[in-house]
Amino acid sequence: MGETNDYKNIWIFHHYATPPTLNGFTRPYNFGVNLNEENYKTTVFAASYLHFSDMNLINDGRPFTEEDHSGVSFVFVKTPSSSKNTLARVKNMAVYYKNLLSVAKKYAKQYGKPDLIIASSPHPLAMIAGIKVSKKLNVPCVSEVRDLWPEAIFAFGKTKESSLLGKLLITGEHWIYKNSDALIFLKEGDTDYLRDRKWTTEQGGDIDLDKCHYINNGVDIEAFNRQIENNVLEDEDLMSGNFNVVYTGAIRPINNVGNILDAAKLLKDQKNIQFLIYGDGNQLSMLKQRVNDEGLTNVKLKGYVDKKFMPYVLSKSSVNILNYSQTKYNWSRGNSSNKLFEYMASGKPIISTVKMGYCPLEKYDCGLSLEKDTPDELANAIMHIYEMPNETYNKMSQNARVGAQHYDYKVLTKKLISVTENVSS
Repeated sequence: MGETNDYKNIWIFHHYATPPTLNGFTRPYNFGVNLNEENYKTTVFAASYLHFSDMNLINDGRPFTEEDHSGVSFVFVKTPSSSKNTLARVKNMAVYYKNLLSVAKKYAKQYGKPDLIIASSPHPLAMIAGIKVSKKLNVPCVSEVRDLWPEAIFAFGKTKESSLLGKLLITGEHWIYKNSDALIFLKEGDTDYLRDRKWTTEQGGDIDLDKCHYINNGVDIEAFNRQIENNVLEDEDLMSGNFNVVYTGAIRPINNVGNILDAAKLLKDQKNIQFLIYGDGNQLSMLKQRVNDEGLTNVKLKGYVDKKFMPYVLSKSSVNILNYSQTKYNWSRGNSSNKLFEYMASGKPIISTVKMGYCPLEKYDCGLSLEKDTPDELANAIMHIYEMPNETYNKMSQNARVGAQHYDYKVLTKKLISVTENVSS
């Protein structure tokens, strides 16, 4: 990497990146803070329109705005607001790509070029920009594949793989994998996808598996524990001494939270078991209506709660529910949701409504996975944990805490450094 500085300069292109004070993806920030301690300087290039907060940081002619967060530089590239409209979101992605190319050029002139670029999906344009800018500046580009895109689009039926658009997207995906100096996948089994496509060099393709690496999402355990101490949520249900079955997250069709209500209905005679659901979404009012109509006195829908209280909430649970649909997604390659690792860090057993490949719950024996995502199976799993001997329950809780340490951002940053050094040499 660059010899002129006493530190190494890394640029991260990530459309939805934010510092933890804002709503969005904090993975680049978490890496940045830890990279700073390892003699790296991190600059994150994100979009000015914050999709998850519906606010735009630039409402004038400036091409970008800069902010410093704990030593991590954020460059917010001007993009139009896109709210919930699909066409506007596509335009927002395209403008981010176009403006990122010119902002990166200006930024390199002003501050010097980076030693390395990490370009992250969810959409491929950030990775295409990363590859193009890296070629111009003659530095390596590592592409980080957060979700297998366009596979996710095909899974949700937005377009068919056999359509012209589908074929174009796959051609673009292949181009990105081939032209990146290294690839980071967030799920352990994602390289299985390259084999399924017969793209690997061992199958006669042009993508060398030696340049593929796995660094999942994770949790900042130190910050997590600090938040438990400092951000206490005054909530009598958490302190009731009941067996708390907790779900946190969005309440939308894909999260299938109605399934938890169905399980609660089956357990309504268990006076010590209560279901606490934290989160907001377009199905919240419908579920509130159900709780009312069906007399589900063992369910409390808490609505939106600030993210900073989540560590405390999870620490007061008895069991945490990872609630997914088995049919809407291919779970065979693993799961890298932040929620999974936060649940583990809380040191409480976890029930997953899907059986994942490469599963941490099995690996660390810290939870149960359902064969079928039915209310009966979920209710049985809850009863199984409720009736466990204390010794078994405490062991499972301890396993979750120990397992989480493998996904701490300090550990993940060491992995990232090893990828960057490998590419740079």
